Amino acid sequence: MKSLIALIQNDFETACHALFPSVNQEEIPLEITVSTQEKFGHYQFNSAMKLTKILQTNPRKIAEQFVDYLNQKKIPYIEKLEIAGPGFINIYLNPKELSERVNYILHDSKLGVSSNNSHKKIIIDFSSPNTAKEMHVGHLRSTIIGDSLARIFEFLGNDVLRLNHIGDWGTAFGMLIAYMKEEASDVLNGKQDTDLSHLVTWYKKSKEKFDTDPVFKKKSQQEVVALQGGNKDSLRAWEIICTISEKAYQEIYDLLDVHLVTRGESFYNPMLKDIITELEQKNLIVVSYGAKCLYLDGFINREGQPLPLMVQKSDGGFNYDTTDMAAIKHRIFDEKADRLIYVTDAGQSTHFQMIFQAAKKAGFLNDKKVELDHVPFGLVLGSDGKKFKTRSGDTERLKDLLTTAIDKALILVKERNHEMSEEEQSQLAKALGIGAVKYADLSCNRIGDYVFSYDKMLKFEGNTAAFLMYAYVRINGIKKKVNQSVDQLIEQKLPIILEHPSELALAFYLTRFGEVLDSVAKDLLPNRLADYLYGLSEKFNAFFRDCRVEGDLQQNSRLLLCEATARVLKQGLYLLGLQTVEKM
Repeated sequence: MKSLIALIQNDFETACHALFPSVNQEEIPLEITVSTQEKFGHYQFNSAMKLTKILQTNPRKIAEQFVDYLNQKKIPYIEKLEIAGPGFINIYLNPKELSERVNYILHDSKLGVSSNNSHKKIIIDFSSPNTAKEMHVGHLRSTIIGDSLARIFEFLGNDVLRLNHIGDWGTAFGMLIAYMKEEASDVLNGKQDTDLSHLVTWYKKSKEKFDTDPVFKKKSQQEVVALQGGNKDSLRAWEIICTISEKAYQEIYDLLDVHLVTRGESFYNPMLKDIITELEQKNLIVVSYGAKCLYLDGFINREGQPLPLMVQKSDGGFNYDTTDMAAIKHRIFDEKADRLIYVTDAGQSTHFQMIFQAAKKAGFLNDKKVELDHVPFGLVLGSDGKKFKTRSGDTERLKDLLTTAIDKALILVKERNHEMSEEEQSQLAKALGIGAVKYADLSCNRIGDYVFSYDKMLKFEGNTAAFLMYAYVRINGIKKKVNQSVDQLIEQKLPIILEHPSELALAFYLTRFGEVLDSVAKDLLPNRLADYLYGLSEKFNAFFRDCRVEGDLQQNSRLLLCEATARVLKQGLYLLGLQTVEKM
């Protein structure tokens, strides 16, 4: 079902074309927004002032022409149009339309959300830890933002490939393999198991030795050459290191309920030489101090000099830029992607802008209409306003952070739910703890930094996961209390009667679910969905306060309104990666 805002937009565009054919709507797009206050209707048309400059006419007069034209059309979903102030048009929706749309939500597996007209292949590159290193709090944002976007695009009818571009190649492996051959040969021989924490320790020690011991440095460099040359022993050692690392990462992904296809940097190794050859054949390479570079318009360094995109180092080696160029080409030509989305910290914005421009310059996009998006995000801060760290000053391990959230949630659960079994308490604590961490992040605009606080995110009041989860539990409580089968009511297609202002407000809010998801898909801001779900919970709480369900004359109608709210709330929370529970 097409969203109401899309219908209104279309009707106002049609009216503008009929009334003012000289207006180029691509240059001056008409603006329909949700009204800031209920007394101003459901939506507002705010473009009369913009049109004044072109039409040289009073904005209120322009608004009057729009209203007269649309009133003559007798649009069924519009109850009335009112002009306010200098030329705003307040749009009031017909309660019958709202009632029918809420009923449609109850009969549609997509809850009234229309799938995209064109089925698109979308690749989302997110999480991407480095092999032999712990996932830390910095990986949290990429992982949960990327996962939420993937869920939303899938729900909107797209084919989504979630890629984990793990840093599993490079000169660092030479150091680690050389060190492990000396100190942990049984691990490399497969005779002894180990875990990621040992790899991290060995990596740090190998780096120290590399910087101080010339003999070890030479051994490390020889290991790099052997690895890149395909030496069997070196490759086996590398595979063992990768397997140990990925096992540790998978434990975190399981905890977060995140699913990814691992395709590390090593996957693109066979393509790197061909990338350089192709760029050279297209005369895009400039040699600078022995390194092969691309110079792109608009990119300069701090000294005001052109900033190079280095695709081959002076020693002949490749780097991240080469790999990312190979990856973007593979994803466009081999994976046939229509849209590529990269979710990383804001510090990599310039890098991806350069990669995107280089890909265009190299002709990788060609005639293909491929959208390229970098989704940058800010830092996770501690209460002191600085980067979130442990008390000792170390970067917080992601596994420790999540475990702490679950432990703190369990304390709250035990205080509030004495009658639950230990297993029930444990399951609820996991859902609440993980949900709280995710929601605290996703409810913030990703572009900015946010302060991480266990106490704040685990509160049952305000814009928190617990508040939304409890709203869902409350609806379940109403359904159990009323001795009536909701499924039977839905099958009977009973009309939903909307008379009380709180009923109308809740119904209107429910109809906006698809509109909000379209907005997230366009601007890649999951916090808009979080804001919507918080608003929906507040509208439901107002309805619950003002409108009795059990035993009222409108019991069945209001029960259906409750059910529609529960379904939208559950689906919305799922799209953010949160689990709902039946009791709290």
